[in-house]
Amino acid sequence: MVTAGDSIFASRSFRQYYIGQAFSYLGDGLRLLAVPLLVYYLTHSALSTGISLALEVAPFALFGPIAGSFADRLDRRKLMIACDFVRFAVMATFAITYATHTLTLSMLYGGLVVLSICAAFFLAGQAPSIPYLLGRDRTTEAMSALIAAESATNLVTPVIGGALFSLLGPLPALTMNAFTYAISQISLSRVPTLGPDERNGAPSIRELVADIGHGFRFLVRDVPMRSMSLVSLAMNALAFGAYAILIPYLKREFAASDHQVGFFLGIGAAGAIAGSLFAGKTAKRWPFGRALVVAMLFDAFIFIPFIFSTNLYVAALFWALANMAANFEMAQIIGWRLRITPEHMIGRVTGAVRLVVLAGIVPGVITLGYVADHISAHVAMSISAFGYLAIALLGAASPAIRNESR
Repeated sequence: MVTAGDSIFASRSFRQYYIGQAFSYLGDGLRLLAVPLLVYYLTHSALSTGISLALEVAPFALFGPIAGSFADRLDRRKLMIACDFVRFAVMATFAITYATHTLTLSMLYGGLVVLSICAAFFLAGQAPSIPYLLGRDRTTEAMSALIAAESATNLVTPVIGGALFSLLGPLPALTMNAFTYAISQISLSRVPTLGPDERNGAPSIRELVADIGHGFRFLVRDVPMRSMSLVSLAMNALAFGAYAILIPYLKREFAASDHQVGFFLGIGAAGAIAGSLFAGKTAKRWPFGRALVVAMLFDAFIFIPFIFSTNLYVAALFWALANMAANFEMAQIIGWRLRITPEHMIGRVTGAVRLVVLAGIVPGVITLGYVADHISAHVAMSISAFGYLAIALLGAASPAIRNESR
């Protein structure tokens, strides 16, 4: 385990782990561009594009508590490698069926559900692995590095993926996506262990129900965690709703090409990287609650000019600034939650929190997708922006959030 004065990358195990995560993020970045674009070209519908995102999020949230129980009891390294193997197989199937002209919308939707379930188990293994490798006091630094890696891949993959999609169609992006998951498996296999030290095997139904109950009871009894989770529920519904209609919004409001969409997402990712790195530099230097409130308000207010922008690149700047604040919030919240949760319960508590905070995403993306299709994408994006601002103001007014300092 690294000491307080060392870089988190002084740990060889964490370096190998980080490489595996980075390649998984690279795969996710390619998929999150290629699949929505593919769905949009098959249907020309903002609602269908939103449904594709909902099918990635809903199973992820629903299986989170179950996955948390497994991650607290099983070999997490083997669990994560197995998840990446299935994700490799699904993306390879997408690539093969597209190349043979047999890929259908229903196949895409079904594959997204499988990918989502695998992501739930993969991230359930990720959360408790971090304090196991580095200690509880380094969790925010580790999360900021991981989120920065995810954002860095999102800086590269939209530009490359958008160009590939525009010139060659989705096949190169789908194929590259499959291979990134294969490389992630190799990297994770080189980590000696990710815990836990005591492995009791897969839970029985009775143990599974008990584990899920323990996770939710911990969440409900911790007032700041409960308050943040409820605020995040509302914010995620609006934020993911905006993200789900982003491609139709850019194409309808700015007549953006596929390459310009990729470039726009790359600019947004640059802001996300900055926010993640800043969170790592300021970990535990500022009172947690106050730093979070400032970031939430900045995030909400800076997004308002986005909906009034008439130039694609000005809009991208405001999108990037909002991403910067959002990633700062994410790294701070996850690091804080890992610090205050008993290590043997991290998987199940994380699963419970994830189910709550993601519960609003499906209705959010479907509602805003419907508004974008039947009224306008601009009206849908405006609902997201002003609704998000209202929720941020409510969160800032909560003493449980504002005064939290653990």
